[in-house]
Amino acid sequence: MSNNKQFDFWYAVNNTELITVPINRLETFGDTVVNYYMVCQHMDSIDKVVVREGQMKALKPAIITPGALGQMDVGDLGEDAKQYADWLAKHAHELRIMQYGFTLQKQELKEYIVTDHIDNVLQRVKDEVSGKDDPLSSILIGVDDPWQVCLMKLMVELVQHSAQGNMQDFQQHSLDLKKRLTNTIDKAFLDASRDPSKINALADMLKKNGLWEKNEDRFFALVKASQSSPR
Repeated sequence: MSNNKQFDFWYAVNNTELITVPINRLETFGDTVVNYYMVCQHMDSIDKVVVREGQMKALKPAIITPGALGQMDVGDLGEDAKQYADWLAKHAHELRIMQYGFTLQKQELKEYIVTDHIDNVLQRVKDEVSGKDDPLSSILIGVDDPWQVCLMKLMVELVQHSAQGNMQDFQQHSLDLKKRLTNTIDKAFLDASRDPSKINALADMLKKNGLWEKNEDRFFALVKASQSSPR
């Protein structure tokens, strides 16, 4: 990484201010679309302000190893955003980012330039957004270039905000799956005890779900009981 590139993304990160962030956290089992409104001082004119409105899509998270953060897909956010993602991968433990990945996709909806003071423009944007009552909207002050990194900072903030709840959802979902599977296995044993023709299907079910060794003694006890039972 060149010093200039490192300066570019750190300049953007350090000069990004999140005015409002979504009330809702990122979805655990589905995609999340965040509507962003970014206000930036025009890089070539102190009396002009650039306003960008668009959507950021965070695809449903998946639990991964910390090293996989380095493979984070930042879509079309550009090289500076990729440099920032690489830095996050190396310092994830310091930022307390949960160990799950996300993919970002940028959809630019509108970009316009206003001749006014940035504070006045920001207030108008805040008034506009407040009238929409959108729980997944975010307003931020960023830089004109590289502004895509400002969006990355927003999404990192959302991940940190959402991670604990997402992990609890994952854990609860895993417990629910195990409980349902246990109930299914118990019912299959009961059915096979009443109808020996279902014993082979029970064996296939145990092997398919990686539960053969755990239930092997129980299975052969069932087989022995079925063989000794009166016909």
